[in-house]
Amino acid sequence: MQDNSQTRRDMIGIGWMLLTGACFVMVNSIVRGLEGALPAAQAAFIRFVIGLVFLAPVLVPALRRGFSRPVWGLIATRGALHCVAVTLWFYAMSRITVAEVTAIGFLNPIIVTVGAALFMGEKLAARRIAAVGVALLGALVVLRPGMRPLDPGHLSQIGAAIAFGASYLVAKRLSERIPASVVVAMMSLTVAIGLLPLAIAQWVPPTFGQIMWLGLVAVFATAGHYSMTRAFAAAPLTVTQPVTFLQLVWASLVGVIVFHEPLDGWVMLGGGMMIGAITYITWREARLRAAPRTPPAPATKA
Repeated sequence: MQDNSQTRRDMIGIGWMLLTGACFVMVNSIVRGLEGALPAAQAAFIRFVIGLVFLAPVLVPALRRGFSRPVWGLIATRGALHCVAVTLWFYAMSRITVAEVTAIGFLNPIIVTVGAALFMGEKLAARRIAAVGVALLGALVVLRPGMRPLDPGHLSQIGAAIAFGASYLVAKRLSERIPASVVVAMMSLTVAIGLLPLAIAQWVPPTFGQIMWLGLVAVFATAGHYSMTRAFAAAPLTVTQPVTFLQLVWASLVGVIVFHEPLDGWVMLGGGMMIGAITYITWREARLRAAPRTPPAPATKA
């Protein structure tokens, strides 16, 4: 009975993760469809302002309660990092294929893994180092420097992956002090405030249709983060993480069918290598957490 119950939870988690992937592919597709009609900072600003509407029930009570000075510092730091990340991401979406953006984006958890070892004292054992190396090799397969000219969009997406990874590291610290929902809400607020000067500096009057499309981006992004949270609550990461690779498959199909982009086998191969490495790291960490630990000598005598 317990096995059946766990299997059911695993299937529910996979279902939520499939929905997560679909939502994020929709986000990428809509932004790609705008084709840089609005400056990247302005498009990101409008998206986050609309997103604040959904987060208001969490945001308003949190602001009324206030935060300590160290927490405000972490909130501001994450907001600055995310401003850089989303601006670079919006720019990359207007320059390179949906599949390439998705594949390079798989570098995010690798950046988090390396950053946690460098700045948070987490151990980086030989197997994890090898997995990180495979992931970086996968990124090189996607980019193929020297075999083709690199577009500024490729470099922009690499920068976005690094900035997103750094932002998630700060979020990890924040989540130890304030609820996760408040972390998300304050991130959206600080990013909107941080992008405001950049948006004003290069403001292009948006059409009603563009605002509606960016509104849909906010809806799908919010839904994606919610469904991801449900997936993590329903099943272990070792079950849900491999499903992430389907985002690359769906993104490639959208690129081919909707935007008439070429299907690049190298992007699929490199993305698969990165997801394989990420899945291994996730599985390895789960095994280490689940491993029984020998109690100290006094405890065995109790």
